[in-house]
Amino acid sequence: MFTDYAKITAEAGKGGNGAISFRREKYVAAGGPDGGDGGKGGDVYFKVDKDANTLIEFKFKKKFKAENGENGSGARKYGKSGKDLYIPVPIGTVVRDAETNEVLADLSEKGQEALILKGGRGGLGNSHFATSTRQAPRFAQDGESGEKRDLILELKLLADVGLIGFPNVGKSTFLSVVTSATPKIANYHFTTIEPNLGVVKSVYGDSFVIADIPGIIEGASEGAGLGLQFLRHIERTRLLLHLIDVSGTEGRNPVDDYHKINNELKNYSEKLAKRTQIIVATKSDLIADDNENFKELEKEAKKDNRKIFKISSVTGEGLNELMSYISKTLKTIPKENLIDITSTSTEKVYKLDDDFENFKVEKQGKCYIVTGKRVEDLMRRVNIGDYESLFYLHKKLDEIGVTSQLKKQGVKDGDIVKIGNYEMEWED
Repeated sequence: MFTDYAKITAEAGKGGNGAISFRREKYVAAGGPDGGDGGKGGDVYFKVDKDANTLIEFKFKKKFKAENGENGSGARKYGKSGKDLYIPVPIGTVVRDAETNEVLADLSEKGQEALILKGGRGGLGNSHFATSTRQAPRFAQDGESGEKRDLILELKLLADVGLIGFPNVGKSTFLSVVTSATPKIANYHFTTIEPNLGVVKSVYGDSFVIADIPGIIEGASEGAGLGLQFLRHIERTRLLLHLIDVSGTEGRNPVDDYHKINNELKNYSEKLAKRTQIIVATKSDLIADDNENFKELEKEAKKDNRKIFKISSVTGEGLNELMSYISKTLKTIPKENLIDITSTSTEKVYKLDDDFENFKVEKQGKCYIVTGKRVEDLMRRVNIGDYESLFYLHKKLDEIGVTSQLKKQGVKDGDIVKIGNYEMEWED
């Protein structure tokens, strides 16, 4: 079974909690704080697996989580960091954020791996909070939560040549003849519902991969049928073979079919529409040499400065000439990353900065709502029931600018300040 799309949930590990501990030594009446830090939560990576060729595994397992960091302990012992999680995927897998559709990783090289989710930092033990005036702090930090996202995985075939055209124009038959692939072939529409790959060994000693993309229909670029699922596979191909039935046995007009398919390519991607394209008139064994359908199609190909070949997969007519031309053309087209990547830096997306600049204060009546991942996480990591811990929280909110922002917006005595799930009454 070929599976080229999956939606999963992945979560990095939570950081371990810092420890509250005090030295216990013989003849020492009151030892100082010695609580150790919690360990860092494990990160989530995606890694190319050379043995994988589908996304079928993700149809049965939808949730993935890295290991949590261990809690700290006394004697300043740090908790162990959680193990990173490596999720294996086939080469050609694109990882997207399910909410924003942003491309997070394009795994198109052997052995490539990409950091997708960062594990939470471990909480600080109480040994970090000792001061000249607070020599025995009875609070520590909880570990930071790991990042969590819903992700979309798309497998885009890594082929040199993509076969395009309406259903039943002879793509599967062509692939079976020129390669060792064995696609399902029958004389009805949508015989091919999954992409097929085949390898061609040319007379020049080189080889290239051809992908039989299932038949495209009108409206495919807008999601008609399985259009979008099919179209995304040809984004990575360097060369397009546009197969068009000139026999007239289906009652179709070859010129109309030529323009309709190219309109779908253009509507889907301007870049894709400009890709090198060779026109292949199929089923030539069913037409005469002076066939009007072929003549009209040949005129359109010349208008667009595209090479056209007349072939028959049954008799073999024109196949050697076509395959030779493909081999020569591919040598002039460099291999490159053909997918548009909206974000090329995982660091930009996943860097856990030490500052808290990304917060927002919104006034709703006499309630001030403070939002922002790092500020909300700070609230979760302190024990607001402990006076010293609460004092530390207020100090931290001052340092990062939350307090000054609240004052700018006119917070007054008795107003409510809400951060995450916590509500506090403001006191001047």
